[in-house]
Amino acid sequence: MIKFLDLHKINQRFEVDFQAKFKTFIDSGHYILGHGVATFETEFANYCGTKYAIGVGNGLDAITLILKAYMALGELQKGDEVLVPANTYIASILGIIQADLIPVFVEPDLDTYNISIADVKRKITTKTKAVLVVHLYGQLANMDAIQQFAGSNNLLIIEDAAQAHGATYKDNRRAGNLGNAAAFSFYPAKNLGALGDAGAVTTNNTQLAQTIKMLSNYGTTSKYVNKLAGCNSRLDEIQALFLSVKLKQLDTDNDFRRKVANQYLSKVKNNKIILPLCTESKSHVFHLFVVRVNKKEEFMSYLLKHNIETLNHYPIPPHKQDALRGFNHLKLPITEQIHNTVVSLPISPVMSNDDVNYLINVLNTY
Repeated sequence: MIKFLDLHKINQRFEVDFQAKFKTFIDSGHYILGHGVATFETEFANYCGTKYAIGVGNGLDAITLILKAYMALGELQKGDEVLVPANTYIASILGIIQADLIPVFVEPDLDTYNISIADVKRKITTKTKAVLVVHLYGQLANMDAIQQFAGSNNLLIIEDAAQAHGATYKDNRRAGNLGNAAAFSFYPAKNLGALGDAGAVTTNNTQLAQTIKMLSNYGTTSKYVNKLAGCNSRLDEIQALFLSVKLKQLDTDNDFRRKVANQYLSKVKNNKIILPLCTESKSHVFHLFVVRVNKKEEFMSYLLKHNIETLNHYPIPPHKQDALRGFNHLKLPITEQIHNTVVSLPISPVMSNDDVNYLINVLNTY
């Protein structure tokens, strides 16, 4: 069986280092917001090219904390609108709602699956104050166009970079350094994955970084002094230590993912399968390799019969979820087409050439 993602095999490569870090953690006697968190924050900020990285509990909290921090600083107000791609994972939407802001669903570009700048221009109103850009599946959005539009309309740009760790834009800036602030998830399945829940915010804004740091730790400026009504969303010390180990391997792993993706792109020849937009650049880190097919269930069953696991990211678009009933009336045909036809194929830094070649042969005989 070719697993969709073999997390055990991915993390087994780091087992000796993990054990050493765990001993450091135990011996330190400092289990929350210790040296490990501070070190990883510095390392990740340096990696992304930003002044600051603030470790938080998870990717959803990262989005919410950015927006709440902007509200605390007076740059956003309750009821302001945030443009967001309609075909994202629901966490992007929940972060906006949990900050008492209004999500405005924007259609994606069918070729890239990222937010459509043409629909952004259609959906802006006088209440629009920010755009949440999701680098979906690991491919950077069209940031030149978004930055130009946001600058002309005085909009904040917030990146949801939960699937784009290490992706590099054409001017060599990385995901996390392409807007005013960025939210990262280190969920175990991500390109940079922890061994549990974890997340981070990156920014170059000193006030914003300080405010997020406060909000994520009960709103404290110092022990027992609470300036803001915050929450508890701190990066776990042991996860920070593990992430420091894995960060050193991230670029190599991303290069391997691109190598696998390029084999799929060049060797899969089947007009029943729509491949993702081909890119040779480092602007795509292929967190997911997503194809479109008309008969999704039949296709997934066919692959499973040939011992290939697949996943469906995501079967129900956010605006059709029961949790978001207030948006169920929306008609978003491109988003719905994507959600009805996409299938994610196995891709990871530990796939063998034999597995990749076998999978390609099976795809070509579908």
